[in-house]
Amino acid sequence: MIRWLQVTSGRGPAECCWVVTRVVRAVLEEAESQHLNARTIEAIPGEKPNTHKSALLALEGEKGADFIRQWRGTIQWIGRSPFRPHHKRKNWFVGVDSLNPPEPHLWSETDIRVETMRSSGPGGQHLNKTESGVRVTHLPTGFSATAQEERSQHLNRKLALARLAERFRQEEDRSKLMKQHERWSQHNRLERGNPVRVYEGEAFKLKSHCGASPKSVISTRPKVSRDFSWEDNSQTVDGRG
Repeated sequence: MIRWLQVTSGRGPAECCWVVTRVVRAVLEEAESQHLNARTIEAIPGEKPNTHKSALLALEGEKGADFIRQWRGTIQWIGRSPFRPHHKRKNWFVGVDSLNPPEPHLWSETDIRVETMRSSGPGGQHLNKTESGVRVTHLPTGFSATAQEERSQHLNRKLALARLAERFRQEEDRSKLMKQHERWSQHNRLERGNPVRVYEGEAFKLKSHCGASPKSVISTRPKVSRDFSWEDNSQTVDGRG
């Protein structure tokens, strides 16, 4: 299974872009040492040489999930600015996040509306100069997702589509859980009274059927002989009167 790994400076200064480049290099080297296939899908260069505002990596391998868990979150670098030697700040932060790439069959391109918007949040001189933020909407369902943390509209579009795909997966999981709950709730959904059949005694003799008898109260766990049981899925159910 392929997973995406996003490394971003957010809207930090050139020093954070320098850290992004070093983090990407460390990820690729560590992935190779663990026999994982990692490659750079897209990288947005920074304003300084050999720096990157962000990068999107593809990771594939048997232990990819464990590898990602070790990287996902905030990465801190402690050191003096390579560009401003007299700058007092020594702590610089970048972010690492993971996403599932969108699957092509999830939707038709004609069902997706893409809108651009001005990014919000911290960013100083980089903020609101261009409409780099992206909102994608799946028209048939109304599901939408946004990405505005990157300065590249193209990369934000990829991230927004990946988040929209994640929304689809969450909705699918929720529907599966609801159906599973509904199936199990049927086990406890016995109508009390108005039975369609009535059996009596240890011989389990049919007394009446089709609701012809007076109302009877039936326990949610009908009694059966001790030498009989049946399996529902993986559980053995014994009735009890």
